[in-house]
Amino acid sequence: MNAKALIDSALKLSSAERFELIDELLHSLDRPDPEIDRLWIEEAERRLAAYRSGQVKGIPAEDVLGEF
Repeated sequence: MNAKALIDSALKLSSAERFELIDELLHSLDRPDPEIDRLWIEEAERRLAAYRSGQVKGIPAEDVLGEF
């Protein structure tokens, strides 16, 4: 079945069924990668250690975000 036929079939589903289909498709695209998670954890730990040791200073949120 090609994409056009799948879309045509999906459009015949109820709203709830289409939502469920969309949800499943989106989740299938966002699979966690343990290696990327590990690298981000290491980076966060390095940044926290640098902050705690005084190597870097924090920036106040209002300076970063400005006024809303």
